Parts: sequence; structure tokens; C-alpha cells
Amino acid sequence: MDTFILAVDQGTTSSRAIVFNAGGEICGVGQQEFAQHYPQDAWVEHDPEEIWETTLSSCRKAIENAGISASDIAGIGITNQRETTIVWDRKTGEAVYPAIVWQDRRTAARCAELKAQGVEDIVSRRSGLLLDPYFSGSKVAWILNNVAGARARAEAGELAFGTVDSFLLWRLTGGMQHATDVTNASRTLLFNIHSQQWDPDLLALFNIPESMLPEVKDSCDDYGRCDKKWFGAEIPVCALIGDQQAATVGQACFEPGMVKSTYGTGCFVVLNTGATALRSENRLLTTVAYRIRGEVCYALEGSIFVAGAAVQWLRDGLHLIGSASETQALAESVESSNGVYMVPAFTGLGAPYWDPDARGAIFGLTRDTGIAHIARATLESVCYQTRDLLEAMRGDGADFETLRVDGGMVANNWVVQRLADMLDCRCERPQVTETTALGAAYLTGLQLGIYQSLEEIAELWRCESGFDPAMNEVDRARRYTGWKNAVSRVRSTAS
Repeated sequence: MDTFILAVDQGTTSSRAIVFNAGGEICGVGQQEFAQHYPQDAWVEHDPEEIWETTLSSCRKAIENAGISASDIAGIGITNQRETTIVWDRKTGEAVYPAIVWQDRRTAARCAELKAQGVEDIVSRRSGLLLDPYFSGSKVAWILNNVAGARARAEAGELAFGTVDSFLLWRLTGGMQHATDVTNASRTLLFNIHSQQWDPDLLALFNIPESMLPEVKDSCDDYGRCDKKWFGAEIPVCALIGDQQAATVGQACFEPGMVKSTYGTGCFVVLNTGATALRSENRLLTTVAYRIRGEVCYALEGSIFVAGAAVQWLRDGLHLIGSASETQALAESVESSNGVYMVPAFTGLGAPYWDPDARGAIFGLTRDTGIAHIARATLESVCYQTRDLLEAMRGDGADFETLRVDGGMVANNWVVQRLADMLDCRCERPQVTETTALGAAYLTGLQLGIYQSLEEIAELWRCESGFDPAMNEVDRARRYTGWKNAVSRVRSTAS
């Protein structure tokens, strides 16, 4: 009999569940999209109940499609959109406000006030992060300050805070577990990544009661048991890990210097720095890659807020395409983007700019510009943004020749080749591109003893295709200079 693991991958635009066997092979998949809510400019919200319901539905579908029953599943691993913030009632489990999504920029003014007070250096030294509305801390404070009665209830111990992993764990275990792992904790602005504890001074800075916070555990640990009523059997929950760290595990980037880039709603490049919490001189983030059996592995991360979401905008916002898969043929149908640059700063710019007030723009439009040029420029924007991040990492001393890539966008061969061309390094796509879910599954297997070590997991990684750079340096430099000029124009016109 094979051993099965259920990986929950709760993302920004959909909830997904995948059943893996011990060899890391996909046996069954369930996925369901959910609504994005934009109540004001730069505000992004999700309905926590919809997150929960789509997660349950996806898990049940994955189990059904695998042709197994819940009793055949050895354990559950959860990976999640990270900084998205939920505050809920400890008795009822109901959220007091919609989930504030990681893309949300409503707290930009508050973060700017704190920067003006000169506290960013101490925040960065302890949390590894920058003072930006991207992270959870200012979002929690906003809920406490703006939802009637929330602060009093929080101070009375009636409310719980968590990122999506914590919320799902609470629901799955019937309120028995209020916990998170170090990777999610390290994205809150409230966690000291050196002491590995919630930081009293950071909590005081944001005026957040410590009683709201989840217990912080290893990335693979005992997270209780899933209530039998959800799937028909009690199943141990064995791993929690943020989505980008999960992809790092799924890509087997276990050695210092190894780097991966994931292309989903956003794009996230993670560089393993081992036991050293390297502080960036180029406005990258210092974060926890994973903690296993008490041993911490750190990473440098660069975050791009909009990657696949730009293609989704072409489809749903402009109605230029019917599906994301059409973009490859469109990009290949023209020799170049004809001087068009698309800067997808829909929710500001992430690393290395950290400009929450920047807004998206398309430059270089002429009467000859067509849908194919705009589609191609949109795909190229992802490549240019990735180069921004890798240039910053190289500036911090990183030296690498290969980038492991994953996520929905890398199914597009044109995109991966253009990445290799623009980055001037080899890009490798794995056989299993669902590396986020796979990473959660691997950690679950490690906790259960299915795998004995990270080295054993690394031996399961397989390259499906490698892409080597083919663009000459003059062309590469010219195109990248055009991108930098476009970004400077977005930033100079930001309100």
C-alpha cells in the first residue's frame, strides 16, 4: 500500500489541495477560485468563510480524484498566502473583519509615520523586514483600531490573530490549535527572527496584545488532528509553512547559495543563506526559510507583488485574452514588444523599490501597438522584475549560475526562455511544478518519518527542462535600461 499525504495550498486567488504519494507524485487534485474584493483604491480583501469553504471543497475533491478515502491519508500539510491577516472570535471562530490581503496598501500612511519616527532600523534588525503595509503587523493594528469594539475584545483575550495557516488550522482542529510556524511568524513584523520569539517591543510599537498571537512551532511539528467531521477520518496535521518557503523546500534548495523563483499571483525569489541571517544592503528581506527540529535556516527574499496577476488583469480587466495560456502564442507572434513596457504596479512596487504609492502604467504605445505587443510586454515585465531582484541579491554577494523556477507561469516556455535571456543564467523547471504544495507534503512526510532527512528529499528532485541564455549582452542591456526608465517614470508620477 502506498502512503498518501494531503497538501493544502491556500493561495491568493484560489484554494488548492493535492494528494501526493511518498515519491512526490501527484495522485489527485482539487482547486477552486474565490472572489477578490477591492472596496477602495489599493485595498484588497478576501472573505474568510470563502477561504474556508473553498479549502474544504478542494480537499474533498483531491481525495475523491485520488481514488482514496480520508483514512488512507497519513498526514496533512498546509501552505498559504503569507501576510494575509485574519482576526477572529475565539468562541465562535468567526472573523471580525474580512481578511486583509498581503497586497493591501491601506496602512501605507501609518508605515510612513513610523518610518518618520526613525524606528525602521530596529524593526528591520529584529524582524528582518522593512516597514511596509505588505506585512501583517500594521494590518492587525488597523483592524483593532477600526472595527468597533475590536481592541477592547482583543485586550480581554476574546480575539485571535493569525495568518491563513493559523485560521485553517483552528477550523480544521475545531478550535483546539492556535498555532503557526516560524516562516509565517517571520512575515508579521512582530517576530524576532534571531530570538525566535514574538518581540515585546515590536508588539508595543503596533499596540497589539500578545494574547492574540498563535504559538510558534517548527515548520514540521505536531499541529494536532483534523476533526473527523470534515473528511470522515481524524488526520494528523504535521506541517505549516508559508507558500514561498514551501516552494523552497519543494525545489530542494537546501544548500546555502541555492535560489528559486516562484511565479504565481506575484513573484518571489528566495536565496538560501543557511544558518546566517544575512542583512541585505539592497532592500531585500531577511526571513526564515524553515525550522526543522529546532534548527533554523534563513533566506534572503525579494518580493514582486504582481506577476501572474498581470496576466489575469489582461483576461479579466481588459478582456484582451480568454485564458492565460493564450499569452505564449501572442508573444511569439511578434518579433518584439515594439518598444512597449508594462509596469504592473497595481498595488505599488515591491523589492527593491518598496514604493507603496506607485501605480501601474503602459509606456511606448503607438498606432501600431496591438494586443500581442501588450501581452508580450506583460510577460516581459515579470522577467525584468526578476532581474531587479537578482541584481539586488548579487549586490549582497550572492553568486549563482542556476535559478530553479516554478509556479503557473513557467508552463509557458517563452517566459522561461526570456527569463534565462534577461537574467543571463540557466533556468531549470522541475518535473513537478506544484512545488508549493510539494514542499508542504515533504515536510509532512519528514514529520511522519516517511523521509529521514532533507538529503533524502533532495534526491527526489528532477529537472524537466533547462533553459540557457541565448540573448547577446548588448540587447539584454538595452532592454533592461528601457525597463528601468519605465519604472522611474511610474515612481516619479506616484501620488
